[in-house]
Amino acid sequence: MNNFSKLLLAFLALSLTISSCKKDDEPETPVIPNEEEVITTLIYRLTPALGGDEITFSFVDIDGDGGQDPIYTEPTLMANTSYAASIELFNETEDPAENITLEIDEEDEEHQFFFSTDLSGTSVSYADFDSNGNPVGLSTVLETTDAGSGTLTITLRHEPNKEGTGVSDGDITNAGGETDIEVSFNVEVQ
Repeated sequence: MNNFSKLLLAFLALSLTISSCKKDDEPETPVIPNEEEVITTLIYRLTPALGGDEITFSFVDIDGDGGQDPIYTEPTLMANTSYAASIELFNETEDPAENITLEIDEEDEEHQFFFSTDLSGTSVSYADFDSNGNPVGLSTVLETTDAGSGTLTITLRHEPNKEGTGVSDGDITNAGGETDIEVSFNVEVQ
């Protein structure tokens, strides 16, 4: 075999080796899913419809699950009272704290708050709606009748099925989606 033939065979072997290395063998950059916002603080402000001082329920858990226990503020509600209520959410791991409420308001079609209580005669109804006419829950009306004690649970769902049976009435059963935050407050009505 002459030198030209050897050189040609070497070139062909090298070409086959190079072409057999696929780009698939190179490490791929991982796709990072759209991460949900960190929510450390939920504030539920209630103002009596007939006038009076605002009262505030709050949940603060700066270090998340584990670590220190969350801090709750759980004031007493008045019986036979209607309250105009609003929710604010924050990420206080940022400096300054990030107001997550603004994102919820901008993406209202993708979010809905749900309110459940075991307090007899206490109910929460929606006062704000997205562009499709479905409830959001940043603004609500909370009404009490009888005195008593129990819990009020506030749940924020991301991408719920707002057309699901009962969802527009605040029933979380058929909502689906992912829970962004869920907080249960101890409530006393006097």
